[in-house]
Amino acid sequence: MYVDFESLPDESKIWIYQSNRKFSDAEFSEIESALQVFIQNWTAHGTGLEASYQLKYNRFIIIAVNQAVQQATGCSIDASVQFIQDLEKKYEVDLLDKMNVTFKLGEHIAHKPLIEFKKMAKEKAVSGNTIVFNNLVNNIAEYNESWEVPAEDSWHSRFF
Repeated sequence: MYVDFESLPDESKIWIYQSNRKFSDAEFSEIESALQVFIQNWTAHGTGLEASYQLKYNRFIIIAVNQAVQQATGCSIDASVQFIQDLEKKYEVDLLDKMNVTFKLGEHIAHKPLIEFKKMAKEKAVSGNTIVFNNLVNNIAEYNESWEVPAEDSWHSRFF
């Protein structure tokens, strides 16, 4: 069951998928329509999940579930991963590779393989003050507080 993202409690579980390229506005519009349908019909053991999504920077897909109402189970999580894999195929993007780093360079959003980001840190092309997207956050509270943070305040700090 789709609900407004802002109505979900802070403890709601989230999954963040980052694209290796920026989606066009038309692609993002199509993805939003597909997400609406998926979320509206997403269930765990036949019970609708109270869930929502956000799309950010034409690059991120954030899915959230209020687990206090109904826990996302193995099958429902598998269904969401299959949905993401279908998007990967349709739009020829990578959304599941966690070995990439997305960060801000001024107003530009950059996306690099982890090894390149480490090299950039060593060469001082990025610093501890560089805003990174910490996609390891687990719930909405962490997402609101710790998703867009200086690298020195996230797991990326080990590169500086």
